[in-house]
Amino acid sequence: MKFRATCEHVLKGSNLNTDALRSYIGMNKDYNHKVIDYAIYYAKGHVPTNGLGNFWCFLKRTIHGTYVNGEPFHLFRYLDEKAFLFNERADTDDGRFMKVIRSIVGKGLKYVNLIGKGCDDFQQALA
Repeated sequence: MKFRATCEHVLKGSNLNTDALRSYIGMNKDYNHKVIDYAIYYAKGHVPTNGLGNFWCFLKRTIHGTYVNGEPFHLFRYLDEKAFLFNERADTDDGRFMKVIRSIVGKGLKYVNLIGKGCDDFQQALA
């Protein structure tokens, strides 16, 4: 199936804004598919596609700049952090901080879970 990943993760009938890559032809069958052809224009009415490009640039700058020696095991955490910051970019630092504090009340993260090793591996590393 040509669009299997999209079908698995995006509800049918959803708005789908893409560039003019030919692989997307036929997506309008299951989705409200709008296309921007960058060879002609970068915006057309209410069909934005640059948001995703902005997010990837933001993420790449972070991985290459902040998480230079990041571990692949933590990639989902890096993605979650950057998705939160990107989605809350209109808020202030104080507002984002308070959202984080409210979301962690009653939760914990043990060191062995953080480093991605079992207790035996951790004990051996200390020896």
